[in-house]
Amino acid sequence: MDLVIIRLVFVIVIALACYVLKPFGLQAMPAAGLGMAIGAAVILFEMRLRNASLKRLIGAVIGSITGIFGAYLFSLVIRNSIGPGPTQSFLQLFVMMVMAYVGLVIGAGKGDLLNLAALGGLFGGEKQTRKSFKILDTSVIIDGRIADIAETGFLDGTIVIPQFVLRELQLVADSADSLKRNRGRRGLDILQRVQKLTSLHVQIVEDDFPAVREVDLKLIELAKLYEGKIVTNDFNLNKVAQLQGVDVLNINELANSLKPIVLPGELMRVFILKEGKEYNQGVAYLDDGTMVVVDNARKVIGKTIEISVTSVLQTTAGKMIFGKFDERAAPAPRPGTETRPERQDLRKNNPQPSFPATNGTANPPSSPGIPAASSSGTGGTGSE
Repeated sequence: MDLVIIRLVFVIVIALACYVLKPFGLQAMPAAGLGMAIGAAVILFEMRLRNASLKRLIGAVIGSITGIFGAYLFSLVIRNSIGPGPTQSFLQLFVMMVMAYVGLVIGAGKGDLLNLAALGGLFGGEKQTRKSFKILDTSVIIDGRIADIAETGFLDGTIVIPQFVLRELQLVADSADSLKRNRGRRGLDILQRVQKLTSLHVQIVEDDFPAVREVDLKLIELAKLYEGKIVTNDFNLNKVAQLQGVDVLNINELANSLKPIVLPGELMRVFILKEGKEYNQGVAYLDDGTMVVVDNARKVIGKTIEISVTSVLQTTAGKMIFGKFDERAAPAPRPGTETRPERQDLRKNNPQPSFPATNGTANPPSSPGIPAASSSGTGGTGSE
């Protein structure tokens, strides 16, 4: 609130100064409007500078000073080459603005290369703050375990979600493949879950690198820019980032040191999606994309079954679950044969009676459920 009041007072002071002094030969009211516009532009520039890192600010100041000094040398050459007049004044002003602008932009861009730690403890706090950024990869968002880790409080600092990662996640969610589409939507749900955590500060950044096409390389460049760590499950990204000196937090490596989610002997229900590589195998996938290889499941492709976990293979490249389907525990009935056992039991429990022949003619057998005619009395010929 105090900062808002200070900014408002600054704009009013600039407007009053222009109202009284009337610069550029303007009238009082147009001059006041010009003063308000200038004050608003200065405040906007100040707000943008607040988000810049200390390295960029130092680089911008050094670049601007160097550019202005170079413009002064150019102005001496222009003064000796061109006579006094509007052309000389314009060229001097133009060269000064161009050199100052170029020095500001280049200095801010190259400021990330400064090593503030070499200046002692004066700028030590800035480097420690920059190291608290955690940049999320698409794979770790779809995995979903990052939300569980964040809820436990093991992650601190700022969670950075690049805009190009959101675009890639949206492409996955809009895929024609149902499996990819479900994984993309799961990733979007995980992001909403992370954003609702009050213990974390989630920041979506617009920084992009148009010269770099691959998302993995963009993540590495962004990690260098923010001096942060990449949180990923991608094995290849993990190795490439380490080769370029970028710190990586691999969720799979964390899972290796913890208890697995499922243990051998546990029961779980999965949907058999396709045939496995080995004989009589079926393959299923969990919601996070984990592959489940099931023995004796080739005949139940396209069905949801209950399996028994036999082993869990966890590596830095991902996790695989191996299970077994017991056909005897859950037999699949054949179409059109559901009533055969009942008919056989009915015939066993109600055997058909035999009728002795009378006058050489046998009585027709009675239908099931209708009492048969008695053997005593009149004969089967119907004569009285």
